[in-house]
Amino acid sequence: MRGGALPPALLAAALGFALSYAPRGSLLVCFPAFLAVALAATFLPVQAGWEDAIFLGCWTSVVMTAASVHLPGGLNRPIATLLAVNAGVWCGAVIAASGAPVDLAKAAPWVLLALPGAWLVGRRWGIAIKVLASWLAAVAILGAALPTTTPTPGYVADHME
Repeated sequence: MRGGALPPALLAAALGFALSYAPRGSLLVCFPAFLAVALAATFLPVQAGWEDAIFLGCWTSVVMTAASVHLPGGLNRPIATLLAVNAGVWCGAVIAASGAPVDLAKAAPWVLLALPGAWLVGRRWGIAIKVLASWLAAVAILGAALPTTTPTPGYVADHME
């Protein structure tokens, strides 16, 4: 859960689920904003030792973005755009810290989950989106918590020697 396209893809999917509850046409503004910010952040230099903070920011953004599907009345366009920019920052930062720029091409299409998501919300089957977004939030909480756990007592990396 610490590299490649997986963390940015989960954040992009959470953004797609959130945009399912945004006004029509929001995807036309939010997707390019997400892409532009993520692309710019991908090429920023990351200092050694910042990886943990960047991944924590990414996982926090996944939880926050996924939780936005539960807002009463859905998202308005400014909040949706703010979520897209935030997701772009953290996707780009994670890729800059531990991935390759091509990972953005693997992660970005997951935002397009907003298209079938909006269809489901329009048919009043939005509960499926809420369940999937809640699942993503749970995965992100686990992804954030795993690096802080210590191995079980008695475990030593070289215990087989």
